[in-house]
Amino acid sequence: MPLRDTTPLGAPAWADLRSSDTERAEAFYGTLFGWTADRAGPELGGYINFSSNGHLVAGCMSNDGTMSMPDAWSVYLASADADATAASAGANGGQVVVAPMQVADIGTMAVLVDPGTASIGVWQPGTHRGFGIVGEPGSPSWFELHTRAYDDAVTFYRTVFHWDAHVMSDVTDFRYTTLGQGDDALAGIMDAQGFLPDGVPSMWQIYFGVADVDAAIKSIEAMGGSTVIPAEDTPFGRIAEVADPMGASFKLRGPT
Repeated sequence: MPLRDTTPLGAPAWADLRSSDTERAEAFYGTLFGWTADRAGPELGGYINFSSNGHLVAGCMSNDGTMSMPDAWSVYLASADADATAASAGANGGQVVVAPMQVADIGTMAVLVDPGTASIGVWQPGTHRGFGIVGEPGSPSWFELHTRAYDDAVTFYRTVFHWDAHVMSDVTDFRYTTLGQGDDALAGIMDAQGFLPDGVPSMWQIYFGVADVDAAIKSIEAMGGSTVIPAEDTPFGRIAEVADPMGASFKLRGPT
């Protein structure tokens, strides 16, 4: 079930880390998740593809400081036509930050900003099909947008990425929409207006599956990472927010 040959259009197809220390990141995530790393040549900037048990799970690129951006994880949604997706984004309240660009024969990428100012990538696959496995320990488990512009964001992703959007909850303190429904849902949008601290932007977050959240946190802290939000049990599994030693945050998700 978790193995993938292709990604449904509009769904998260890839995630990568912008890191100021790619060698340390390689060691950190390798120890934490058991990932192996394959570094591309200089023609692709030394980009790292991480795999779990031979299946692609994430990427990593150097953050050399020239763009004055912090280390962070980014999410990319699948598109059949990156140019059309970018044009639609611009016509529906978003902005194009990086125009569609072909990356050798592996695919076409773009970077957009949605109406809530959250950054979201676009991936039109070539030879690189995206995630090879999801929903297993050591692989991406869930993707979620925390936004201050919930209604506009839902409309944007429904229109630009053709989401089959379903309202999971619409009470005042928990407004949530998913791509797909129930066990077939692939990503979510949460109204974060009431809980995002001042200065924290709307953002996409990635959850990685682990067999034991508390053991993973101990490993993270032993390697110089940190706990951002302590682990808690939820109907969707035990969840925590953590950060790697360079400060890039991500979520852990244990079994339900």
